Amino acid sequence: MSGSQTRSAEHGTLPADTTEDVRARGEGVSRQVAVLPVGSFEQHGPYLPLATDTLVACAVAREIAAAYPVHLLPPVTISCSHEHAAWAGTVSISSVTLHSVIRDIASSLRRSGVETLVVVNGHGGNYVLGNVVQESSARGERMALFPAAEDWEAAREQAGVVTSLLTDMHAGEIETSILLHAHPEFVRPGYETSDFVADDRRHLLTLGMSAYTDSGVIGRPSLGSAEKGKALLASLADSFGTYFSLLTSDGDSARG
Repeated sequence: MSGSQTRSAEHGTLPADTTEDVRARGEGVSRQVAVLPVGSFEQHGPYLPLATDTLVACAVAREIAAAYPVHLLPPVTISCSHEHAAWAGTVSISSVTLHSVIRDIASSLRRSGVETLVVVNGHGGNYVLGNVVQESSARGERMALFPAAEDWEAAREQAGVVTSLLTDMHAGEIETSILLHAHPEFVRPGYETSDFVADDRRHLLTLGMSAYTDSGVIGRPSLGSAEKGKALLASLADSFGTYFSLLTSDGDSARG
């Protein structure tokens, strides 16, 4: 395949494809797959930007687009961050709205000949995305949510991330590492001394994040590094191969 068929052009967090790029790439695959990064706009402590989850989702999506012939979409930048409402700058939309946005995007893609959508989620609070994918799959539409917890766990182990996924909840080792690699210009001083652990968060949905952290941080950002960030993204791109094969294959196995 030519370069225009195998990878999506991008500039910053926005794809730079032309319509001809998308058409050419589609001619080289049996079924086109669109990749939609979904982030958030919420506090990430004093050293990471409000757009951290969007930047992470875009970094993962770009890594995927560099390895697979997918149609890279611009990100959804505001989502369900209600648990962070106590911090200045956080903005949310309702889960109903996010559900509708994803369904509308998938429907629009199908009208233009792109049958399959992968939602790359960068924010753990976007619980509704799982419902969107379940409902779409039940209707016989091709959709997937990436990465799964197992993909993050594999990436954590391969990258040498010390903190568990339970402890590394927000603005911790993983997110700091990915931004140190992909967007070091956005990481401010302070992550080196901001570690805070709160593993028992059973009332998070009722009380919000402010009941468990004053700084907004839950995790160990001091352990973050650009090298770990690079390895995390590489591992996630490898994990995506199974999703791509499943979604582009024929037969009932692609409809689950």
